[in-house]
Amino acid sequence: MLRKLLAPFAPASPAAEDAADLRTIPFRDADGRERTLAEFAGRVVLIVNVASKCGFTRQYDGLEALYRKHKDEGLVILAFPCNDFGGQEPGSLDEIREFCRVNHGVTFPVMDKITIRGRAKHPLYAAMPGRVMWNFAKHLVGRDGRHLAFFGSRTRPDAPALAHAITTALRTGLLPEPPAPVK
Repeated sequence: MLRKLLAPFAPASPAAEDAADLRTIPFRDADGRERTLAEFAGRVVLIVNVASKCGFTRQYDGLEALYRKHKDEGLVILAFPCNDFGGQEPGSLDEIREFCRVNHGVTFPVMDKITIRGRAKHPLYAAMPGRVMWNFAKHLVGRDGRHLAFFGSRTRPDAPALAHAITTALRTGLLPEPPAPVK
C-alpha cells in the first residue's frame, strides 16, 4: 500500500530537468489570451487535461472541492480541454465552460483546447514528464515552476497521495523524499 501511495513521487528524469522552463511556455486561456505559468509564480499549480464526455468527468467535482479548499493557500488548478482521447471533448470552448459551470460548479480557470499527443502536442505537455494515457491526468508544478509529480487519470482528486503531494508542495514548495523501503 505504501509503495502504491509513493509511486507518484518518482523523481523526474534528468532529461525532464533539462527541458524548457515550464514558466516560459505560452498557452491560451478560454478567452484566447496568451498566458504562461510565470503568472502563477509563487503558487502551486495542478494542470489537468479534461473532457466533458469521459468516464472520469465526475472528477470535476473533486477538483473544484480541492481548489476551494486550497486556493487561499496558493493552489491553482488549470483545466486544459483535450479531445485526443476517444473524442470525448468535442464541444466549443463556450460549451465546455458552460458545461463545467452548470454541471460541476467549476470556478478554477479553463484554458483553450489543446492537443497533448502526436506531432501537434502542445509544448507545455511536451516539456512535462509522465505519459498521459487518458483524460484527467494531473501534473503538479511547484511554486518555483518545477514539475513535481505526475498522477494518472485514475488518481481521484481526493486520493491520499495527491492530497499529500499538494499539501506538502503548498507548505514547503517541495515534495517529501520517499522513505527507505521497508525490509
